[in-house]
Amino acid sequence: MQIAQHLAHEWHSPAIKEAGSTAPARLVLLAKRLLAIGGRLLRARIYLRKCALGRWVTLRGRPHISAKGEIILGDGVKISSFLARTQLSTGPRGTLHVGRNVRINNGAALSAHCRITIGDNCRIAPHATLLDSDFHGVEDRDTMHKSAPIVLEEDVWVASRAMVLKGVHIGRGAVVAAGAVVTKDVPAYSLVAGIPARVIRTFEPERS
Repeated sequence: MQIAQHLAHEWHSPAIKEAGSTAPARLVLLAKRLLAIGGRLLRARIYLRKCALGRWVTLRGRPHISAKGEIILGDGVKISSFLARTQLSTGPRGTLHVGRNVRINNGAALSAHCRITIGDNCRIAPHATLLDSDFHGVEDRDTMHKSAPIVLEEDVWVASRAMVLKGVHIGRGAVVAAGAVVTKDVPAYSLVAGIPARVIRTFEPERS
């Protein structure tokens, strides 16, 4: 059933329609797109084999995976790692839980020594970083520092080169601007920017 739905979606997509009005031209492009999708599904099964995968998880390129703990990727997750290597890592007691239809883009780094939870439909842009631990203290760098969970609710967008640090909870529909460093909780449906990040505007849920 899901395959039939996916085929119907691809057939009516703008890219297929632009290929021409004739059925043969559209069928050729559809076949190419399905081959590409099949390759990405296969790559996910190979390179993400240490992760617990949902259905239709796709991968472009080759990420760096260090799964000493749990890495769980939900249905429809798409990971890009072909322009810059994406990193997913968990410590021995860490859990990285990624919800459905999440996009993780080139060069992003997600490291969970405690727990990172990413809600459905989130977007993690290129070179964004999520760290739930400081790894070591400022003065004594030989001792491990405490970790604290990171939570991204549904529909959050973390823009390019933004950084989300330990203990942060980001509300639904929020946007973290490019280059921001988030050290405190972010309200739902707000835009934060700067170092450290602060709220610079809010927006209505139905427009987000």
